[in-house]
Amino acid sequence: MWRKRSRKIRVSHLTLWSLSLHNRLLSKDFFSSNILHSWLKAAKQTKPIRSRAETAAATRCCPSRARVGRAVPAPAAPGLGAARSASRGAAPGAGFVHFKMNLRVASADHQCVKTRSRDPMLIYFTSGTTGFPKMVMQSHSGYGIGFAVSGRYWMNLTPSDIMWNTSDTGWVKAAWSSVFAPWICGSCVFVHNMPQFKAEVIAKTLSRYPITTFCTAPTAFRMLVQHDVSSYKFPSLKHCVTGGEALNPEVLAKWKIQTGLDIHEGYGQTETVTICANMKGMKIKPGSLGKAVPPYDVQVVDEHGAVVPAGEEGTIAVRVQPTRPFCLFSEYLDNPEKTAASVRGDFYLTGDRGIMDEEGYVWFVGRADDIINSAGYRIGPFEVESALIQHPAVSDVAVVSSPDPVRGEVVKAFIVLAPAFLSHDPEKLTLELQQHVKKVTAPYKYPRKVEFVQDLPKTTTGKIQRKVLKNKEWARE
Repeated sequence: MWRKRSRKIRVSHLTLWSLSLHNRLLSKDFFSSNILHSWLKAAKQTKPIRSRAETAAATRCCPSRARVGRAVPAPAAPGLGAARSASRGAAPGAGFVHFKMNLRVASADHQCVKTRSRDPMLIYFTSGTTGFPKMVMQSHSGYGIGFAVSGRYWMNLTPSDIMWNTSDTGWVKAAWSSVFAPWICGSCVFVHNMPQFKAEVIAKTLSRYPITTFCTAPTAFRMLVQHDVSSYKFPSLKHCVTGGEALNPEVLAKWKIQTGLDIHEGYGQTETVTICANMKGMKIKPGSLGKAVPPYDVQVVDEHGAVVPAGEEGTIAVRVQPTRPFCLFSEYLDNPEKTAASVRGDFYLTGDRGIMDEEGYVWFVGRADDIINSAGYRIGPFEVESALIQHPAVSDVAVVSSPDPVRGEVVKAFIVLAPAFLSHDPEKLTLELQQHVKKVTAPYKYPRKVEFVQDLPKTTTGKIQRKVLKNKEWARE
């Protein structure tokens, strides 16, 4: 036991080597040894890492392989000194320190640094769904105890549970569901080194191991129901959660049919812990984000920060006056203008549009930047996407605004077709999909423009980058 404890202390010493309380360590990955390398390979450039290192003013970098070090020449940014290399075998390149060699000589004595509740703990970059990623600072109290309620009542975690969260470690959801919530609740964490998402592998893993709680993104649940998991048996699985983007009601219904389990959707941001959730025991309203999670007072507000009546659209917001919630981010680091702009009146503005019904359930409409204003009609992309995904021809979809000389802008759908529909006549299929949306939603919401594509632009965490599609669309004008 002492040997294990001694090794852990040496690892912590090595990780924090030459770091003071205010130094910044840049890390993309701790669990999977290939994620960062794959990310760089896919990007075909070092710009994502370099830009983050420069923005963060990082003094250390912690990649998982020496080959990542070769992909990002040291120093990768001004101020970035010797980096940690968790590589095996080959000696590290210039500016890199070999992890195993230094572990052998690291001290086994460690004294914890005393910190206050509001002291900085973590800095996360936002996903960049709507713009360039911002640095979000979280405090020790924010993440240290901020997931106590959502961990127990949304994720339904207890000391006897085994939690599997498939989130990439570069996404804040990995910290939520793979570290802090299970840690606070005393649960076991299941880790699977899976560089690529494969529905068959996920289904077999859930069948083989005693996983009781499963968390993955809505896109992944959609891929699983398309794969059809009804032939698999998940003997230990009892609770499923999702977040990161809106969950289509169609996917929720199909998962229930195929597994007998509900999907409990939650909603939050890099700047927060869980804001709203469909918690265990609550009535689930398909398409809803659920209700506010304590200690947040969640409201829907207008452009002046005033609470709007039930059923009226506005911005989803969290009350910060007279007391700012302890589990709300401290600031956008080095960006006081953005920090100030995030508050209006008594509320922190999420930037997401939504509706709250009379029972307190919150319904997601779309990012404020994504709302389409066509001839005076305000149309949220999520509702149109949800309608389209119900059609068997649609494998994946993103809806954005497109310029129109008469209506100002119209709804355009970028659609990835299911394999069985690739040979269908595009014009006939477009008309069929348009009619389908008219029947499922409202006639004015149908996509007047449709483009069939091979794939959709997404962040490294799997979120659709509608901003990329929208910018290209408006650049054509």
